[in-house]
Amino acid sequence: MSKLGIGLMSGTSLDGIDAVLCRVNGTGFETELEVLHAYSVAYTDDEKQKIMALCDEHTARVDDITAMNFYLAEKFSEAVLQLIEQSDYSLTDIDFVSSHGQTIYHLPDEGSTKFQPKSTLQIGDISVISERTGLPVVGDFRTADMAAGGQGAPLVSFLDYVFFKDEKKSRALQNIGGIGNVTYLGRGDDQQLTSFDTGPGNMVIDEVVYRLSEKTLTYDKNGQWAAKGQENSQFVEELMDHEYFSRKPPKTTGREVFGKAYVDGVMKRAKELDLSADDLVASVTAWTAKTIAKSYKDFILSANKPLDEVIVSGGGGHNETLLRYLQEYLPDQRVTTIDEFGISSDAKEAAAFVLFGYHFLLGETNTISEFTNADHEVIMGKLSYTQPQAFEKVLSIRGS
Repeated sequence: MSKLGIGLMSGTSLDGIDAVLCRVNGTGFETELEVLHAYSVAYTDDEKQKIMALCDEHTARVDDITAMNFYLAEKFSEAVLQLIEQSDYSLTDIDFVSSHGQTIYHLPDEGSTKFQPKSTLQIGDISVISERTGLPVVGDFRTADMAAGGQGAPLVSFLDYVFFKDEKKSRALQNIGGIGNVTYLGRGDDQQLTSFDTGPGNMVIDEVVYRLSEKTLTYDKNGQWAAKGQENSQFVEELMDHEYFSRKPPKTTGREVFGKAYVDGVMKRAKELDLSADDLVASVTAWTAKTIAKSYKDFILSANKPLDEVIVSGGGGHNETLLRYLQEYLPDQRVTTIDEFGISSDAKEAAAFVLFGYHFLLGETNTISEFTNADHEVIMGKLSYTQPQAFEKVLSIRGS
């Protein structure tokens, strides 16, 4: 019997909250999922800056983290209610909510002391969301994978494998959010599976645009600004020297590596090279595309894994200049977007969390260990239901 679930996603780009209503049926790799309605709400500039401050060890405060945990939960709850209001459904029709939360710090590798194990933290308390919506809410997914020895990322690879494996084509499913991550799927029965973070997605481009525009723009819409400039090849090659790009998978990264402190160095070097604003935006856009293409060449193509097409999702799928650079760097592959397959670039990750929450509620694994380097597959997620009727929905899902 099919179920209705709402997925919530707020990524490292900090654009805002994506909410999707999906109908889901089946289990495992035979699962069917249909996106019925989508809704997005952008963060205000103040909200974005306050969240970004929590992602920086020099500016994060424990009282601010605690308060934002509840503040964002209220925002997630509002997104659910707005999504329902715009759809043809009511809250009573919905079986569950599944929320990624907001990552504020991700440590995929152990630190130098015993007090620094691999760890991750997503905020946006699920009990608040359950209380505001009256629904059972699944959340806090990444921790289970890391407990099993994984990197806690990339997670969306599970959806990629379920819906995009193909008998005749080998594919790279490239998400370009704040961070870029790829899922490689060999064709047919070829189970050469690879997934890792390629590096920054929109993160550096967005921060450069924000600074150059004197805080009036938060991103380069459709890549229009980058299209005005010319990439500086010396600058791009210098940026490619970062050690992350030569590190072998499995690997994952985030704002801890490519956040504001990193952009400080980018801006400083651009000034030394006397780059114009147009050329700087073009250069970091070209560099972002090149990090993706180099990742494929170094860790997919060099391993004799064929690659026929690249399917882009996330906010980067709207950046026409970024896509143009990516096609230029990958002349032998077809570069397209996930919209061609009937899923909005902006809705994919939120839809993936419907898939995760659904399998969690069924008591079935919702990871692929080859993608995250975990010791084994796990059931990711934690559950909150603050009212009896929400608990009844949980029982009905497990009993169906």
